[in-house]
Formats: sequence, C-alpha cells, structure tokens
Amino acid sequence: MYLVLVILIVLVCTLLGLIVLIQNPKGGGLSSNFSSSSQLMGVQKTGDFLEKGTWALAITLMVLSLAVNVVSKGGSGATSSEYQEQVEKSLKAKPSVPATQPLQIPAQK
Repeated sequence: MYLVLVILIVLVCTLLGLIVLIQNPKGGGLSSNFSSSSQLMGVQKTGDFLEKGTWALAITLMVLSLAVNVVSKGGSGATSSEYQEQVEKSLKAKPSVPATQPLQIPAQK
C-alpha cells in the first residue's frame, strides 16, 4: 500500500509540474502556443481549466501525503519492538568483567 501511494505521489507531482509549466504567465507561456491551434475552449476557458487542475492536483498531493503518513505509522510498530527486544537482551547480559573489581594498571619499570 505504501509503494502504491508513493507511486501516485510521484505521478501527481509530475502532472502538477506539467500543468504549472503550461499555464499562461503575464508574458505568455506554453499555453499560448497551443491556444492558437485549437479555439475549442478559448484562451480564458483554457486558463480556468488549468487553474482548476492545479488546485485539484495540489489537494490530491496533500491528501496522498497524509495517507502515506498514516500508512507508515502502522507499519513501524513491528520494527521498534524488535529493537526493544535487542536492547533488553543487551541490558540483561552479564558483563565479562565484574564491576566491583578495580582496574589494575600494569606496573611501570
């Protein structure tokens, strides 16, 4: 499920980038090249469609990001318990040198 959501996020990001590049800025953009060849929707209608598409993809990206967060929270519980078990085992292990004996420094000649 996590992988599917990540693939969808990459797809939405790619589409969002393309729509932003196609939009008509103040000086004209890529949409000015396409609008002269087909006057089916008109220049103003094309701008409205692209703006609505931008908003829809931005909202979709936010929802998918939240969904990935929810999915990843559920999957991290098993790995943390494995780490917790390793920590508990290491704390219960007996040390090789007793802590009550002082360390002996070799005599210097």
